[in-house]
Amino acid sequence: MYLRKSASPKIIFGTQMKTDFQDFKCKELTEKIIKAFYTVYNTLGYGFLEKVYENAIMIELKKEGISAGSQSPIRVLYEGEVIGEYFADILVDNKVIVEIKAAKNLVEENEAQLLNYLKATEVEVGLLLNFGVKPEVRRKAFNNLRK
Repeated sequence: MYLRKSASPKIIFGTQMKTDFQDFKCKELTEKIIKAFYTVYNTLGYGFLEKVYENAIMIELKKEGISAGSQSPIRVLYEGEVIGEYFADILVDNKVIVEIKAAKNLVEENEAQLLNYLKATEVEVGLLLNFGVKPEVRRKAFNNLRK
């Protein structure tokens, strides 16, 4: 997966999120991922390292028959040369990137990280899942037409 030069991203989250959820890409799939997140959160609570939650979500997705891979590589190119390689926590069905955090609160940098993963790949939908004191879910989208 490669980063291409692009225009400004289209961000969909929080109060700026469309109220017509029918228009969301991968709506059904993201709902299943969020369900898995809450199942894991309700079972384990907070306080573990991110890898523990990643492994548990992978088990939940497998139980639901959903194809997912952990630590999916993302290569970033600049002027045709690889300048960095990152790893998305979970790539679900080659359609949704899931970034897992175990922090007190999500911050802007967490959202920027996920958005950059979306810009660097053909994937258009991402979920930021935080296993903090209070569970948090943020959904990001970046349309491939803007890449």
